[in-house]
Amino acid sequence: MLQLTDHLSGNAFVYIVNNQTEINQELPNHIKEVFTTFKNSEEKEDFVKIGQNVYFFVKENEDLEKMRVAGFAVRQKLDKKAVELTIVGNGETALALAEGLALSNYQFLKYFKDADDREYALDIIKLFGTISKEEINRMNNVIKAVFWARDMVNEPHSYLNATQLAKEIQEIGEEAHLKVEVLNKSQIEALRMGGLLAVNKGSIQPPTFTIVEYKPANAVNEKPIVLVGKGVVYDTGGLSLKPTPSSMDLMKSDMGGAAMMAGTIYAAALNKLNVHIIALIPATDNRPGGDAYAPGDIITMMDGTTVEVLNTDAEGRMILADAISYAAKYNPELIVNSATLTGAALIAAGSRAACMMSNAGENVDQALHKAGNKVYERMVQLPLWDDYKEQLKSTCADLKNIGGRMAGTITAGKFLEHFAKAPFVHIDIAGPAFTEAPENYKGLGGTGTGIRTLHEYFVNYKK
Repeated sequence: MLQLTDHLSGNAFVYIVNNQTEINQELPNHIKEVFTTFKNSEEKEDFVKIGQNVYFFVKENEDLEKMRVAGFAVRQKLDKKAVELTIVGNGETALALAEGLALSNYQFLKYFKDADDREYALDIIKLFGTISKEEINRMNNVIKAVFWARDMVNEPHSYLNATQLAKEIQEIGEEAHLKVEVLNKSQIEALRMGGLLAVNKGSIQPPTFTIVEYKPANAVNEKPIVLVGKGVVYDTGGLSLKPTPSSMDLMKSDMGGAAMMAGTIYAAALNKLNVHIIALIPATDNRPGGDAYAPGDIITMMDGTTVEVLNTDAEGRMILADAISYAAKYNPELIVNSATLTGAALIAAGSRAACMMSNAGENVDQALHKAGNKVYERMVQLPLWDDYKEQLKSTCADLKNIGGRMAGTITAGKFLEHFAKAPFVHIDIAGPAFTEAPENYKGLGGTGTGIRTLHEYFVNYKK
């Protein structure tokens, strides 16, 4: 947890150094000498440890991402048993370093026998300098939401089935005073959500459809913004079975979109943002068992559209299409959809960026890009031209669920756009949602990507 302090105490410190920085004159001379040498050098980072005390020095940089990564470097060098640390610095640069350090402090240790030995003890990150308490509180809540999302993505399907995901969302909803409703299978059947039900046919676990609402009294938007997140809690590919290495073995992460959207509304409520938001989370696993849906099947979706299934591994769009159709009941101002949807997004942008498609207009697009750039969750814009819908034409139904090998990320977005009756943004987070090797403050496994972007977007919404 980050907290503001008006005095220096403890035995771990980070000094953010610029030309004007002065160090505490009460410190031992050898520490002051190291500081002076560092200040006059070209080095970006350094540290010195004397007994139980450790002093880190980081050159101030207006590039906030470099400050976040510097926070990660501090975490790497900091003793695992250190309970608290004080950052000495001002404004955005100090806050960014604290953010990187806090995000780097995340661990998923639930299933380790020796979790207590592995755990970082760091519990308090103090900030000494000119920083507002409001900014610190806001960041604490966003980090809390990111950690929750990371936990959800990192949980195996042996724990996190669709029912458990709904329960987890209900828990954060109760904490943040959100309105949460979970629809069971019979209610989903009554709504004729053919896509969600089709994907669930191979599973012995029932699907869920979770509706979360955050409606502040002073909302700046008359009509809500609806967030839709893909909740495929495990994806084998269904009858179009995935290979295991570097594919099916990672598919506990296929509910990253659900984690992103539930985490976003959680952070918005904790920070009491003045934006009316609704999140819709369709959830199921995708299995090849039982009466699994099959290539060649024709599915009638909630809005009556018929879809020819040519690949059961294109299941995310099937469940999302029903959720996007359901969003129409709220007459939303904007629909934002997020999903680990296509391998093609990895080919297009790798793990460094999400792929964004939009028909919502330049103002919305620019605001989302600006928010993403600020928190370094960058997005590559791909088109949603009507030309791409030609690839989704079926010979026996209204649509087919894949558009072929070319432009796979775009045709998936185009498929989803068909069901949106309001301005629509689709964000494919297949690349940045999950890391297979540790990557600075993003960590290993679930990253919680997208929450910080959408929170920044909502903080500035209609300003």
